[in-house]
Amino acid sequence: MVADRTSSLDSIFGGLDPSIARVLDRALSGYELTVEEGEALFEIHGRELHALCLVADELRRQAVGDVVTYVVNRNINFTNVCIKRCGFCAFSRGHREEEGYFLPIDEVVRRAREAWELGATEVCIQAGLPPKMDGSLYLEICRAIKAELPSIHIHGFSPEEVLYGSIRSQCSIEEYLERLKEAGVGSLPGTSAEILDDELRRRIAPGRISVADWRRVITGAHRLGIPTTSTIMYGHVETARHRAAHLAFIREIQKETGGITEFVPLSLVHQEAPMYRKGTVPNVRPGASGEDVIKMHAVARLMLFPWIKNIQVSWVKEGPKLAQWCLSAGANDLGGTLINESISTAAGATYGQLVPPRELRRWIYDAGRRPAERTTTYAIRRTYDDPSHDPAEPLDEAADHPERFGSYFELIHLDRFRFRDTYRPAGREAASRQAVQSIGAYPKAVSRA
Repeated sequence: MVADRTSSLDSIFGGLDPSIARVLDRALSGYELTVEEGEALFEIHGRELHALCLVADELRRQAVGDVVTYVVNRNINFTNVCIKRCGFCAFSRGHREEEGYFLPIDEVVRRAREAWELGATEVCIQAGLPPKMDGSLYLEICRAIKAELPSIHIHGFSPEEVLYGSIRSQCSIEEYLERLKEAGVGSLPGTSAEILDDELRRRIAPGRISVADWRRVITGAHRLGIPTTSTIMYGHVETARHRAAHLAFIREIQKETGGITEFVPLSLVHQEAPMYRKGTVPNVRPGASGEDVIKMHAVARLMLFPWIKNIQVSWVKEGPKLAQWCLSAGANDLGGTLINESISTAAGATYGQLVPPRELRRWIYDAGRRPAERTTTYAIRRTYDDPSHDPAEPLDEAADHPERFGSYFELIHLDRFRFRDTYRPAGREAASRQAVQSIGAYPKAVSRA
């Protein structure tokens, strides 16, 4: 009986396309896959796809074991007003639009303090690029947060924002990164990457940061000891070749600097994306298919192994069921609790703005894996072993009343945060400084180890 079963397995895996089997074998043997090999993997279906997932799962096990991590964090997107008009972005508004908002610094700090008191170790700070921005704005936000919460990790400012801050401050990218580090930035999100191909970027987002400048920000941060994530946005007009070349580009940066903590595939949420809804870019696909999502995480594991250990799946983009499946296709991290997710929500994502820690752990247990809370830079804070005695934590209880955190669709209609009333562009620094000084009126949060 055992012999018959082995024979059946041999017949299944022996039926693989020989060229794909060779690529998978090379990956298992520790060879670095070429762009051409990665491109071929993005084109497979059926049993070859199942074999790819098995190989990705094995390399995941070798890289990080069976633990699946998450971070307790809060997103603070302090404005949706932006001078850019990227074809995939449904979040941004023009400065004259009624739905444009801007959170004053004291409100940013209040949200950070609330998150800290609920167990968050990180705030993720990203936003639009407001017109005529004072170059010190990002620095003032960080200093104010750190004055109130010295132990919280600021994961803040995309390469696009770093470039904009340097331009508005009339200094080099490298000098601006130094200022951000001094102000309290602990790591950078490797977003505004989309597909790292200038011709394609000109199609979907004219005026977006160039590939050379994106690389300059990321490697400059690494040289200063500031770690970054790395991302891809796919499911629009890119080809399999674009995806594979993007992964190879990320891999080369990591081999040079070692400063990337994770890779995060982000599938296009197409419903409200202007380039899809308004047809501003020809031939845009309606996001990634389920197979595309699985292949993206699996191929990333193969092409980035062993250089980048952590592959994150976005529950915001994919939902819990597909996110769980990606845990068997190379992924080992579920990202963060987020509390206020705005950018994907604005684009039409329907999976919510907050998932509390206990719910993330339930997904992990259900996938047969062991959950662990991590820091931003992947130090393990606590592992969990018993789903029948899974503790309720402050954010779990707060999540029973999500209205306390507000939502993106409420925020864009609040009069007290209207952009035209609360934003202070360059030349009106005094009001901004006064807002920073007012932070001292708040009681300090209780220190937490």
